[in-house]
Amino acid sequence: MPPTRSLHAAARPLARLAPLLSSPTTSAFSHRRHISAYGYEQAKALIFSTYGEPKDVLSLHGHSISPAHSDNLTLRFLASPINPADINQVQGVYPSKPSFTRALGTAAPAAVAGNEGVAEVLSAGSGAKTVAKGDWVIAKAPGFGTWRTHAQTPEAAVMRIDDKAGLTALQVGTVGVNPCTAYRMLTDYVDVRDGGWFVQNGANSGVGRAAIQLGHLWGLKSINVVRARPEGVEGLARELKDLGADVVVTDEELQDKGFAERVKEWTNGGREKVRLGLNCVGGKPATAMARVLSPEAHMVTYGAMSKQPVMLPAGLLIFKNIHFDGFWVSKWAERNPAEKKRTVEDVLSLTRKGLFKDAPVLEVPWSFETNQEVLVEAVQGTLEGFRKGKGVFVFQNT
Repeated sequence: MPPTRSLHAAARPLARLAPLLSSPTTSAFSHRRHISAYGYEQAKALIFSTYGEPKDVLSLHGHSISPAHSDNLTLRFLASPINPADINQVQGVYPSKPSFTRALGTAAPAAVAGNEGVAEVLSAGSGAKTVAKGDWVIAKAPGFGTWRTHAQTPEAAVMRIDDKAGLTALQVGTVGVNPCTAYRMLTDYVDVRDGGWFVQNGANSGVGRAAIQLGHLWGLKSINVVRARPEGVEGLARELKDLGADVVVTDEELQDKGFAERVKEWTNGGREKVRLGLNCVGGKPATAMARVLSPEAHMVTYGAMSKQPVMLPAGLLIFKNIHFDGFWVSKWAERNPAEKKRTVEDVLSLTRKGLFKDAPVLEVPWSFETNQEVLVEAVQGTLEGFRKGKGVFVFQNT
């Protein structure tokens, strides 16, 4: 039931990294502890000391972690996604800034990249009260630095996964950004019990796929816009419809002059309302999408892939009273930690029941022997062309 109301060489194609499309059954992440004679955990992290392109500023840094004490936890990461926001943060263009510190033993202050992921608790200090060895945890807030094999952090900085049974690290490691964004946008701006339609661009993204599935489960119908591409649109449309999409169109079709009439046909002559728009593109496609919204609808912007502003025609404001909103999951989670935990648990419950599928991913294996070139190339490769899935670091033998 619905609720009531995230040393390099010349670039090579990402495919050369040999990541495999993930399977929902992936669950084993074997590892061999690297511990010094004094009990220090040996760790590696992708760090940066200045902002810039990942290939220019990221480096692999090794350091030691002392035994956990007080309320501190020693963590070993299991899976950490490579999100667009993570790359924007490395570039220095994301509103949320990382913490630069010498705590890792670097010559200059450095930050660990990555904002999302799941880690296993290897040990807990005597002051830790809610988390214990063997638990899985995710970060409560962005800027944690998840592109690393290990970390030590106060208990208050993480959220325990209360029930990890039947779940994979990939599923848990990717729940905190995209599914939460879709969940909150669908439920915080309209009452899903009223039914109707929503329209979204970026429908093939992690957020888009999550919105399709959650909306379908809650009785909402959807119009889903994807980028036109040389080939594969028909197969992509079938894939999204298998998830629950009602209509799939390209951005070119969206901007066609006759698109409003097609929407009228799909919505029973306009009697079924298009009450919500989800925008991550901006520019002309966002304006075209706003034009098909019903009076009093909400248009929620959560991204700007085109790097173009959202244009607001006066008629939509004056005569249709369309509400234009913005949503940033990082700020929402910071303000609503209890709601984030409830949302995460709800999505994971649906996942466990087979009602929600994680988006396709490209696994990037990260073992203690993996070199910097492979890891940095995986990050840089996510910026290039159409991808078959989200890149995710999967930690093995760390």
